[in-house]
Amino acid sequence: MANTKRQLFIKRRLRVRNKLRKVNAGRPRLSVHRSSKNISVQLIDDVNGVTLASASSLEKSLGVVGKNNVEAAAKIGTAIAERAKKAGVTEAYFDRGGFLFHGKVKALAEAAREGGLKI
Repeated sequence: MANTKRQLFIKRRLRVRNKLRKVNAGRPRLSVHRSSKNISVQLIDDVNGVTLASASSLEKSLGVVGKNNVEAAAKIGTAIAERAKKAGVTEAYFDRGGFLFHGKVKALAEAAREGGLKI
């Protein structure tokens, strides 16, 4: 049975998310989405179904519009850490989705950790 790249991505994303749901302990989820042109991150409270904070490379205030590299991901990571502090969140669990934990996704997570968010 041949799976397409999209089907394999969805299977990976569901596998990661289901494992994280078992150990979340009521913490919000830091969800990352990476496309070919942009990267975005959301801090989601799954109990109430609301987004607490978000950051994206599409925001002009971050100064990384049109850039999708490791440096842009690091800026977005620090931005989400600041916004999480304003929202009263100090720790969350990292949902990488179906993306591998290296490159831009890793840079974003490390920048959020350095910004004071416990992942």
